[in-house]
Amino acid sequence: MGEIIKTDVLIVGAGPVGLFAIFELGLLDLRAHLVDILSMPGGQCAELYPEKPIYDIPGFPIVTGQALVDNLLEQAKPFSPQFHFGEMVAALEPVGTPEAPLFRVATDAGTQFEAKTVVIAAGGGSFQPKKPPIAGIEAYENASVFYAVRRIDQFAGRRVLIVGGGDSALDWALNLQPVASRVTVLHRRDAFRAAPHSVNAMRAHVAEGRMDLQIGQVTALHGGDGTLSGVTVRHEDGSTTEVACDAMLPFFGLTMKLGPVADWGLNLHENLIPVDTEKFETSVPGIFAIGDINTYPGKLKLILSGFHEAALAAQKVHRYVFPDKRLTFQYTTSSTNLQKKLGVA
Repeated sequence: MGEIIKTDVLIVGAGPVGLFAIFELGLLDLRAHLVDILSMPGGQCAELYPEKPIYDIPGFPIVTGQALVDNLLEQAKPFSPQFHFGEMVAALEPVGTPEAPLFRVATDAGTQFEAKTVVIAAGGGSFQPKKPPIAGIEAYENASVFYAVRRIDQFAGRRVLIVGGGDSALDWALNLQPVASRVTVLHRRDAFRAAPHSVNAMRAHVAEGRMDLQIGQVTALHGGDGTLSGVTVRHEDGSTTEVACDAMLPFFGLTMKLGPVADWGLNLHENLIPVDTEKFETSVPGIFAIGDINTYPGKLKLILSGFHEAALAAQKVHRYVFPDKRLTFQYTTSSTNLQKKLGVA
């Protein structure tokens, strides 16, 4: 048995909401360790769309997923958070009382924590891309077949086949069109789930000869040593077409799983964790859920909503960790105490 790490708060999930929680907790002198199954911070922003622009973060008319993550890490830096990447929380045991919570937590890598509170900021839980049922696709993955775009320049000058009809498929078709030598969109039917303006923009590119559109499904991959040369597309009438491509991006959505969180004794509703809207606490005192993993009346799955939830959860966490300490609300713009914590006073 290794050393037990003692902390005020254990945050599960290193997406934008988990990273902002570090900041809100730090302002209240709360020490945090953070565990994430991915190998880097950022959650879906970093894993699935680091270079995709986001338009609804307050104060940022436009910011990429990775830039948002980088800024959140810089904002949290004064509080010296401790990160544990590539680990999944495998077991949680309550050992305190409802009035004075305490949890023993272990990861699948053997790291052990004793945390006074736990904040679940795990998005939709652990997520994996849905893979198309194409024989031999594994041999091309991460070489010619990709389930996320991490660097746009990786596709410069390549013939890119984008498979899917949702927002991710159409967004990346439009974003890659200026850099790829050719972009082909393939969908099983000539109707799309993506935002209408994206569909209209794609159709305009096709009409003007700057992009190709195929209706059908991929039935076979061609190439060797992980390098695609093309695919076979079967159409609704049974005919087939060979489409040349150097890279294929299937966007069939994500499979979300709560994983071990489902066994923590929390009340669940359709794989989401119900919380109150005063402090975003779960049915277990001392365990909070913020971001996309929680549910409550009027819930909106927006990053900015998760930021709000993190701020209110931190207030209740403070009362658990410092039950005898009066909490005085302060503004970072006027409090020299908070400014000293941030290193700007």
